[in-house]
Amino acid sequence: MLDREEYVEQQFFFRTFRERVEMGVPAQESLAVLRAEVLASAKLPMAIDFMLADVKHTGMMSPSMFRLRHYFTQFQAYVVQKSEAPGGKFDFRIALRILENEAKFRTNDTLTCAGLFFYQFETLCRNKLGYQEGLAAIADDSIYDQNWKAWILSLHNELGVIDFAEMIFLQSEYCFNVNRPPTGAILFSEREGRIAHATIGRDPVYLFSALSRHLSYPEVPRQKPVNAEENLIPLLQRRIEHLENRLLLLEEELRGGVNLNRFYVKEN
Repeated sequence: MLDREEYVEQQFFFRTFRERVEMGVPAQESLAVLRAEVLASAKLPMAIDFMLADVKHTGMMSPSMFRLRHYFTQFQAYVVQKSEAPGGKFDFRIALRILENEAKFRTNDTLTCAGLFFYQFETLCRNKLGYQEGLAAIADDSIYDQNWKAWILSLHNELGVIDFAEMIFLQSEYCFNVNRPPTGAILFSEREGRIAHATIGRDPVYLFSALSRHLSYPEVPRQKPVNAEENLIPLLQRRIEHLENRLLLLEEELRGGVNLNRFYVKEN
């Protein structure tokens, strides 16, 4: 685990980077400016230097994040990697928002292994990022002890076979309190176990929502559905411009021929 100062700067970095991406600022320019904006006493400026070099050569951040294992977690690098995948549907801006919320949660005094796990696991579920590699990236986090790591890695073989809420219940204090022996080490509190027990057999989305409401766990950002009406006017404008250009070419042809000189690039 890094110092709290580092996660505060990470939260600022991911939020500001996302805002500038949404404004259309190139990634290289954003990283170069953010290098000077973040706190100089933190280690983040050196990490940005490393990422900036990779972005200039490959156009991607995730390879350098994977190599900076002592600073970025494997989960952070994995989320960025999925957003940079060619042809993928996972938005890079959503990835930055996810990492921003996670960094913010790490600065809180209410941070727990259970809360962080639920946030990271819900990120995998909602965005369809893959369980095998995703769970391995989550388990690599230094916040989890060996009991946590072993349980997280075992989920890949149990998901779809055992109800997820029931798996939470069987690893909780609440299971012990209702005179049922837990299936392994107790990883979750009584309140988490009670909520999980109440949502057994239901969609895991309801479990995540209840945990967020009752225990103030961070919510995973969701991608807004595309509104076709918002893109309709720009699309019509482009089509009208295309029609106007075609009409101009037809008029020139009727007047004696198309002047092609305007399409040539003049040499300096």
